[in-house]
Amino acid sequence: MLPFFKKDPAKKLKKQYSTLLERAMKAQRNGDIRTYSELSAEAAEVFKQIQQIESPNT
Repeated sequence: MLPFFKKDPAKKLKKQYSTLLERAMKAQRNGDIRTYSELSAEAAEVFKQIQQIESPNT
């Protein structure tokens, strides 16, 4: 398979991470701190996955 057709697995996670952070921000602004906390925790997990994918395998 040609390398430029290969999908970046981190790209989808980065988009999900960005969406979660935006939803968390909106929840915080609306005063829904519980939802903000849940979304922030989910975003942190997604960020860990992104770091694992992007870290060099040494």
